[in-house]
Amino acid sequence: MSHMSDLLVRNSTAADAVPISLIYAYHVMHGTATFEITPPNTEDIARRRGAVLDAGLPFLVAERGDVVAGYAYAGLYRPRPAYRFTIEDSIYIHPDHLRKGIGRRLLTELIKQCELGRWRQMIAVIGDSGNAPSIRLHEDAGFRHTGVFQSVGWKFGRWLDTVLMQRPLGAGDQSRAGAGDA
Repeated sequence: MSHMSDLLVRNSTAADAVPISLIYAYHVMHGTATFEITPPNTEDIARRRGAVLDAGLPFLVAERGDVVAGYAYAGLYRPRPAYRFTIEDSIYIHPDHLRKGIGRRLLTELIKQCELGRWRQMIAVIGDSGNAPSIRLHEDAGFRHTGVFQSVGWKFGRWLDTVLMQRPLGAGDQSRAGAGDA
């Protein structure tokens, strides 16, 4: 059994687009955490990664040895300006590395990095109300349930819910937006 001490969580690089795209393709084809039906290609993943970084947000990978075991990033929650202090997290783990604490390490570091920025709320939009591991992971990281959208996705021949969870970042809504950000 591997120990967490041999797990490195780091900022992603352009070279990580290939392993990230393979991990994500697995979840698109076999899971309900994402509502995509067709896996994006490596160029699409690289473009998405670039958009995250261009927004000043982190895109992390967890590496065990020289293998990318998972990744996590924060994206803007919605594009309209009033949402500019709210972000959404995404975490995907390689199928061979599930339930080994990698998601917890990634989410902890993602929150830590996002709290260094101007963001005040992090939203989790969890595909499939039956996704107990992701719901538990977010609960353990301080997220609270804020709602469920019922039967909003159709994948693998069944209707899927999305579970909405939220946690404050830093002072959350107890802080005021800076004068330049108001």
